[in-house]
Amino acid sequence: MELFREDTIYLDFKAQSKHETIVKLVDLLDQAGILNDKNIYQQEILAREEQSTTGIGFGIAIPHAQTTAVKETRVAFAISKNGIDYDSEDKTPVYLIFMIAACNDKADLHLQMLAQLSRKLIDPVFRNRLMACTTKKTALQILQEIK
Repeated sequence: MELFREDTIYLDFKAQSKHETIVKLVDLLDQAGILNDKNIYQQEILAREEQSTTGIGFGIAIPHAQTTAVKETRVAFAISKNGIDYDSEDKTPVYLIFMIAACNDKADLHLQMLAQLSRKLIDPVFRNRLMACTTKKTALQILQEIK
């Protein structure tokens, strides 16, 4: 299963707020044919954000939801060069966004992906390599190092 694909990578992402970020990435997943129901998935993501922010610090946000509204588990990835006010725990802007769309029957995969992302993203060299990406192909090659 490919968790990252070029059709769900967004370089030079432009958004002004957490809500706008979520809407745009949900749209990206929907356009890629990943969602059964775009509205339900978006509601699940927003409900998760109400519990606590997924802006984890270090310029990273990992919004996620596990729901029947997802056909195929996938991660949408976006790079914001200007940063987004995402209500992050450390109060800093978000530059790298990973939206995990997980099927209901893939609970283990959802948790594994969160753990794998978190482990890899604590490395500032890895984060800087992602920020420097200018093509989706390069971004995909770097993202595939997440295991």
